[in-house]
Amino acid sequence: MSIMEQHSKRRRKHSQHEDQNPVPIDRISDLPESVICHILSFLRTKDSVRTSILARRWRYLWAYVLTLDLYCEEETVINRVLLLRKVQTLHTLRLNVDGCTEYGLETWIAFAITHGLQKLDLYLMDQEILPECLFTCKTLVDLRLHSCGPIPMDGPICLPRLKKLQLIRVEYEADESLPYLISCCPVLEELLVQLFTDMASCNVSSPTVKRLTVDFYFFDGDRAGCDMLEINTPALEYLKIAYSFSDHIKCGVATSLIEADISFHDEDDNLSARSLVEFVHVLCAVKCLTLDLSYFTEMIDSVLSGWTKSFRNLTKLKLTADCRFLLKFLENANNLEILHFSASCDEKKGWTEPPEQVPKCLLSHLRIIKVVKIEGKKHEFELIRYLLRNTRVLEKMDIEYAQCLASEEDISTLKKTISPFQRERGSAACEVAFAQFREEEVVEVEDE
Repeated sequence: MSIMEQHSKRRRKHSQHEDQNPVPIDRISDLPESVICHILSFLRTKDSVRTSILARRWRYLWAYVLTLDLYCEEETVINRVLLLRKVQTLHTLRLNVDGCTEYGLETWIAFAITHGLQKLDLYLMDQEILPECLFTCKTLVDLRLHSCGPIPMDGPICLPRLKKLQLIRVEYEADESLPYLISCCPVLEELLVQLFTDMASCNVSSPTVKRLTVDFYFFDGDRAGCDMLEINTPALEYLKIAYSFSDHIKCGVATSLIEADISFHDEDDNLSARSLVEFVHVLCAVKCLTLDLSYFTEMIDSVLSGWTKSFRNLTKLKLTADCRFLLKFLENANNLEILHFSASCDEKKGWTEPPEQVPKCLLSHLRIIKVVKIEGKKHEFELIRYLLRNTRVLEKMDIEYAQCLASEEDISTLKKTISPFQRERGSAACEVAFAQFREEEVVEVEDE
């Protein structure tokens, strides 16, 4: 037998032996180092460093990662991590510290800036002074400040490349601090402000901002608020105001606005009907609207009498309000296709006689309806019957009953009451489905 034949025979035997006793394959280690470093960038730095014990090749890979995520580390540990890095670029720094020296914080931020920092996520649980160099970073694109400050009201601030800014429960030197900071961000596109302390005036003004969230933070029974919320963002495409607690809301031109999500606080009774109407009018160009007006039942007549705008672009509406607000929207949103409604009214005031002329959206556009938190009240049945009877192109109606209807008997009574309405359907293709309502999970801003 030739040498080649013997070698081929041994190789076949070896192959058969491997098939019988497969050895786990380490596919990750076979990846290029750049790919491994990218994977490690999704870990906290502490966990990334732990991979150094896996093999000789892994020993220093963590030091080439372009992201540092330092959580509750001691100053000496942070200093050592920075010294051991082996690349000149630091793309992202996430820093969560509970107490550190002013010198230490300034050193870390300055180090990151000199290495081309683009994204900074800073959570300082017990820090009063932010380094001045932070506010003049020429490379920063994404900045998130959490539980720190104060934000200065004057002085050198220049963030020429900043596109995304999140200010979560930060302190401000004065009411002028926020508008001053925004004015120093000439290309800012996305802004989130979570108010933590009361302000006389919250002014958001920017010609470039496209996405804006203003959140009135609730903590220990107290809610941050402001006397005047003023928004002047002509390029705005998305607006969210969460649990507004303002006496006055003033909003400039918003013709670019596509989507809005607005809710008001249950104690926001100082907001006048005129201010509310003017604000609702600003939203008239949106395509998608989520609106909670459940706490304005006392001023509903004043609001409806001042309502003059139509919502011609509106195709999707999620409304929590008195039934009379719903009728007003149906009359003024001819192109509405999807409706999600939760009634917040009593039987005596909640439902009025429907309009003699059926709203155009019911005749030609409304395809999907979801009515939630149904408790089996008379006005709820009247509303469901009206919608089923008059919506001509309806494809589906979901009816979600409240959790207070716990017994099978209550649920059966609900279905039996609604069942005859289905024979009056304006759309033969419409399907009616029942389910129990479940509250949507609320995700806190800080848990991103």
